[in-house]
Amino acid sequence: MSGTTQLVELEVIGDHRGSLVSLEKGAKLPFDIKRVYYIFGTLPNVSRGFHAHKKLRQLAVCVSGKCRMLMDNGQSKEEVWLDSPKKGVFINNLIWREMHDFSEDCVLVVFASHEYDESDYIRNYEDFKNIVDKNSVLSRTS
Repeated sequence: MSGTTQLVELEVIGDHRGSLVSLEKGAKLPFDIKRVYYIFGTLPNVSRGFHAHKKLRQLAVCVSGKCRMLMDNGQSKEEVWLDSPKKGVFINNLIWREMHDFSEDCVLVVFASHEYDESDYIRNYEDFKNIVDKNSVLSRTS
């Protein structure tokens, strides 16, 4: 389903030596991973993102530090703090996303359902709203 986000608690396996989080396709990751990237060293007062994807789905996890994510499905907005390596946010396609308030030590890892494809990006908010509105009309008439 497009236009949704879901906060997920990641299962931690650990003992006196430390902790480990394993991600496999299934309930916590409902797609095959085709790309992994991470964002780090973001300067103070710099925000990132400001785009949506036509098809791409993602799972974002701050493995260090924290950041605030603003997600918008075209009808409502949701803010989520990613502030623990045990917490992730699943971002479906057709979600406008912005990342703000990066801590100095923030490392944001993103697992993606597709390889990089510039044509999948929607980088203009008004274009995003038009696509969402068009899809909403189509789904009501089907």
